[in-house]
Formats: sequence, C-alpha cells, structure tokens
Amino acid sequence: MSDSAFHYVDGVLHAEGVSAASLAEQFGTPLYVYSRDALTQAYRAYADACAGRNATVHVAVKANSNLAVLNVFARMGAGFDIVSSGELARVIAAGGRAENAVFSGVGKSAAEMREGLEAGVKCFNVESIPELHALNEVAKSLGKKAPVSLRVNPDVDAKTHPYISTGLKSNKFGVAFSDARATYAQAQAMDHLDVVGIDCHIGSQITEISPYLDALDKLLELVKQIEADGMSIRHIDVGGGLGITYDDETPPAIGDFVTTLLDHIEERGHGAREVYFEPGRSLVGNAGVLLTRVEYLKPGEEKNFAIVDAAMNDLARPAMYEAYHRIVPVVKRDAAAQIYDVVGPVCESGDWLGRDRELALVPGDLLAICSAGAYGFVMSSNYNTRPRAAEIMVDGERARLVREREDVKQLFAGESILPD
Repeated sequence: MSDSAFHYVDGVLHAEGVSAASLAEQFGTPLYVYSRDALTQAYRAYADACAGRNATVHVAVKANSNLAVLNVFARMGAGFDIVSSGELARVIAAGGRAENAVFSGVGKSAAEMREGLEAGVKCFNVESIPELHALNEVAKSLGKKAPVSLRVNPDVDAKTHPYISTGLKSNKFGVAFSDARATYAQAQAMDHLDVVGIDCHIGSQITEISPYLDALDKLLELVKQIEADGMSIRHIDVGGGLGITYDDETPPAIGDFVTTLLDHIEERGHGAREVYFEPGRSLVGNAGVLLTRVEYLKPGEEKNFAIVDAAMNDLARPAMYEAYHRIVPVVKRDAAAQIYDVVGPVCESGDWLGRDRELALVPGDLLAICSAGAYGFVMSSNYNTRPRAAEIMVDGERARLVREREDVKQLFAGESILPD
C-alpha cells in the first residue's frame, strides 16, 4: 500500500482525498480501489530514470489490465508488454498503440500471431523453435516480416517464489541458454522473420539487483556471439519483476534499479542498443487496495476467524502462493485487539486472506487488504458463482467507477440447458 496515496485522516483510511469508508458505502464491497497518483508516481520513477538514455518502458498488462489503469499509463506515453491478443485489444481500447507493444508469452496461437502482425506490434518475444516456425508461416501468409526477439533463459536464480521464478533451466519459459546461439541462426535463416533483439525475464517479486546483473552478463556475452554470426541485435529487453514491499521487503528504489542496469549495459560497451523495461507489479501493486466487510466473528478452540465478504476468488494470491498482504482497519477502533485468521465465505479451507492478524473488530467493520493492485482483480474468478468485484479509480477528491460489479445473471447468461 502506498503510504502517500493510502493514509489515515483522523483514524479513517483515505485513498488520496477520499474516505475509504465512503467508497465502501457508495460502491459496496468487495471493492478494488486504485490511486491514480500512485500509478503516476511509480511510472514517472521509471520514465525519469530512462530520460536521456536509450531506454523505454513497457507496462506489463498482465499485472493489472483495467482499461482506466492502462489509460493512465498510455497518457504518459508508455509502451506495453502483452501476453495475449486479448491484452492487445485492451491496450488499444485504453488508448495505447500496437506499435509500442511487445508480444510475449510461451504459447501464442497462430490466430494471436496474425492479430499481432495485422495490428503492427513492435516485436514478438519468441520462446521456442516451433514458435519461430509458426510465426514465420503466419507472416508468410500475410506477406509480412515479423520482428522477433528470442527470450533466452539464462539459468539464473531470482531468489523468489518458485511459482513466479521464470529464469531457471527447469522453467517452461524461454530458449535454453546453451541453445540460444543456434536458435538465433535458425531464426535468421527464415525468410519472414526479422531478428531485432534479445529478451530475458527471470521472475517476479525480485528484491535484489544482483540476479539481474548476473543475467545481463550472460546475455551481453551472448549478444557478442550472435553478432559475430552476422546478426544485428538492436535492443535488449531486460524484462520486469522488480519487487514491492508487502511486509518487510526492501526492494531497491525504481530509479536506482533502472540506473544500475543501464550503467551496467553501457559499461560493457552496449549503450547504443535500446533497452526495454517491462515493469508490472512495481507500477501497480501498491497503487491498489481491496476493501472488504466483516460478516461474522467466529471464535474457535484454536483459532479466531474474521469471516469477510471477500474471498480467494477475489484475491487468489494468499491461497495460490501463501502470499502475505497487510490487512488494516478502515476505521481504527480504540479497543482491545484479538488474533484472527481473516477468511472468506468460499467453501475451501484454502480460502484465507491473512493468518494470525492482530485486529480490533466488530461485525460490519471494514478492512483494507493492502498491496492488491497487482495480480488481484486480474486473477479473480467466479468460483462458487460469485460475481467479481467492482473497481474504482480515485483521482484527488474524485472517485470513478471503472468497472461495474458483476451480477449473478451475467455469470450464466451464455449458458443453456438441454432441450426436453
């Protein structure tokens, strides 16, 4: 949670200049609330560090694909990193440009490749030899040359959760480092591919710079070998993955992170190449909270439970990764606190949002689940036939509904029963 965007005024949590309690009253709960100022400040930290350098920022759409969120970045001139044709459509609908979009993803279909080529995306990050062949054939059918960058797996340990580590040789992502030079040669030989860059993404929620530098060193040595083979590498895509503070993590400041990587590349003689950054979590994670209301307090023999109206279908990260999110009261109570597990109403023992939290509560109280702007709504589902939450963007003293709450009828509107 961004302390500048989300803060207490007279004991009441505010999102910028708006009371979170008033948002819950007006729009209901569960409710995702985003701060435009927090989004803006995070993006500017990247953009300012790139200013005057041969570097560009491509927002990772998968972290938060709400149109209003993407539009905030598009207005500031951001590029985008997409992993599906659906995300490409969102970027365009939000005011972004396809020619500033990098198309990543390990399993692009021929139809997605066609849509990307027809829209004119900036580059395809290709992850396997079969994908190279497929993209070459699609480009041939359209009479085009597809700009490509190979995602190389450097076998570097990002020291993060195994589910979000992507740069080890045991992961499904990228071309094996030992095979990369030969794979580039194959790509160069295909008539409808234009080899333009090299890509690397080693994981997510990384809180140290050293794994990036280790991966870069391997990547830059590979670039020398590839160019010795007669190819020209015009850009280096360093991916995203910079972590945020959920609890007590101390990731580097965005500006320091960007400057360190750019300096490292320049010091090794590669400063003429454009560098792509693909941040996601570090842009949106602490720009959002999830508001939820306490339905029941349930004492137990071993645990006390605060049962709230948000659930694992609204925020999957705790159940999926055992991820920690701070949980704070919307209105502070001057009362004795107890230790609670904060859980939802979904019929799974894994439906928990926080364990062993010290809170002073009565039924009806509002809670804010912090750092929920990244991989929150985008990973939500309709499990238990639960409508997904509404989303709000706060801009100063104004709050705008940027996604309506679903209703139950919408959830089965496309279904049908068998005829008699």
